[in-house]
Amino acid sequence: MCMVGLDRRQFSYEPVEELVLKDVRREDDSCPRRDHLDFYQHYPLPHTYERNECTCTPVHYFVILSMQRSGSGWFETLLNNHPNISSHGEIFSVRERRDNFSSIARNMDKVFNLDWLNSASKNECTAAVGFKWMLNQGPMEYNREVLDYFERMGVSVILLLRRNVLKRLISIMANSYDQRAKILNGTHKSHVHSVEEALKLAEYRPVIDVNHLPENLQRVEKMASDAQRLFNKTRSRLVYYEDLVMDSQRLTEIQTFLGVPPRKLESQQVKIHTRPLREQIQNWDEVLARLNGTRYELLMHDDDYT
Repeated sequence: MCMVGLDRRQFSYEPVEELVLKDVRREDDSCPRRDHLDFYQHYPLPHTYERNECTCTPVHYFVILSMQRSGSGWFETLLNNHPNISSHGEIFSVRERRDNFSSIARNMDKVFNLDWLNSASKNECTAAVGFKWMLNQGPMEYNREVLDYFERMGVSVILLLRRNVLKRLISIMANSYDQRAKILNGTHKSHVHSVEEALKLAEYRPVIDVNHLPENLQRVEKMASDAQRLFNKTRSRLVYYEDLVMDSQRLTEIQTFLGVPPRKLESQQVKIHTRPLREQIQNWDEVLARLNGTRYELLMHDDDYT
């Protein structure tokens, strides 16, 4: 057992080599290997079912690292629209699953061994399997152990960020409000699938506390920068939400990165906030005055509405 000090706290963990990783990879060479790939080819042996005709279909492991309200839910629905990709959602939103690194590793083992069964599981042969992991749910806290696991298991990282951190803040505040108000018939919805629902949720205009606004935006950017610095040591791909919205080629590149045949992907989700920023913020003049003259001033004039 080892101890790791971080932010004046200590967390215990078991090194990955001590964990039970049984049947995560095939021990034989009966399946043909694809040449000239820059990622691991895995041949999982699930405990919960037989892969049968998919036994020799190699599987690529991946993780989407992101922050809340950065487009990761929409992005994941696009990936899951591919018949050969299974992305299992925000599995570490449940606190007990991330109590320590041993628990984190056990849950990752389950996903990558194709034993995490939910709506993302496919009838087709899975060629890429992964999940979505928020930066405040463990990957930064246990970054050394996580990086060791990724390297040992051949996990690729998609780091999905949002350039306009002010728009992200608006989305967070609106989502937090709806958690309390439950605007849509008494039900909270983080994502919607109709224009009517989107327009209803977009009626809420937050009042933003301007006292420490630049500092708060800077903290978000620092976390994003730290994540880029830490996880560029593994096979990784940085992608911005705004680029995915504006350029369909980026999604093609991600599919190539995951080792699946590119195809047109669709999502049923409908964007909630589509109006100019001045129409989304209740105290627009205060926010504008506070950010004028700072490096965040340009965020106020972002007119792409993404």
